[in-house]
Amino acid sequence: MSKPVLQAFYGMSSPWAYLGAQRLVAIARDAGATLVHRPIRLIEANGGIPLRTRPDYRQKYHEVELDRWRKHLGIPLNLKPKFYPCRTIETAAQAVIAVQKAGIEVAGFSFAIQRALWAEDRDIADLATLRELALATVGEAGAALVRDPQPADIVADWHANLAEAEDRGIFGTPTYVVNDELFWGQDRLDFVARALAAAKQKEIA
Repeated sequence: MSKPVLQAFYGMSSPWAYLGAQRLVAIARDAGATLVHRPIRLIEANGGIPLRTRPDYRQKYHEVELDRWRKHLGIPLNLKPKFYPCRTIETAAQAVIAVQKAGIEVAGFSFAIQRALWAEDRDIADLATLRELALATVGEAGAALVRDPQPADIVADWHANLAEAEDRGIFGTPTYVVNDELFWGQDRLDFVARALAAAKQKEIA
């Protein structure tokens, strides 16, 4: 019986992806699903709007919602992190891609990067910071894959993630995909769990 696949398209600097990251891993584990991390940048082609260019009232409400969710979930999150917006997310995203492509479990590394930005006021655009996070979560083999620039195949995968997200109609992150069905936002993770359970039942039947 094949394992269900859960794909996560997300921005490394998305606070919502950070808030949902640990539950995402738990849901995949409980469902016996293969979790695939697909880091992407903002999908402007499908209507994505950078936070800092949104009207003031939208930015203020964004902060209100983050405050509500960090309290609801009990997850530490700075509403105004020192290094957000990031200088770049590409170095971190491509490092995650490289580690995953090497067959190393990448969830812990990815979450450490998100936590560093949103709870620890660390610069995730800094190569030394990323290597330190990698060493702590995926060891020396993983840390050796944190490079800038990355090999051409890793860069190609980074661009392919975005292209596939655009083709699927994804417009915001995080967006989770189960059997081509899209679930936008960490507040839809309960529906992701249900979709995986349904997929598992279908396989059994």
